[in-house]
Amino acid sequence: MSKIEDIVDALENKISKVLHKQEVLKQTNSRLSEQLEQQQQKLLEQQEEIASWAEKYETLKIANSMLGSDENKRETKLKINALIRDIDHCIGQLSE
Repeated sequence: MSKIEDIVDALENKISKVLHKQEVLKQTNSRLSEQLEQQQQKLLEQQEEIASWAEKYETLKIANSMLGSDENKRETKLKINALIRDIDHCIGQLSE
């Protein structure tokens, strides 16, 4: 009978250890999920900031070209022409 009790005790100990490990893993998983969510939010904010800076950079390039810089004149002319076409299109739609 003693062997059966020893086996049951050993089994209970192993089950207890497994349950403890499971709880630790749940806590770790929860913590990692929170960290992942924070990092994803941070990444999204950084991407928005990069897009904002890229837009500012493009605006500065155009302004520079208008002030006489020859570097980006072609791009500026193309941008102005595109804006004029858009305005003409809008005027055409309004006159219909």
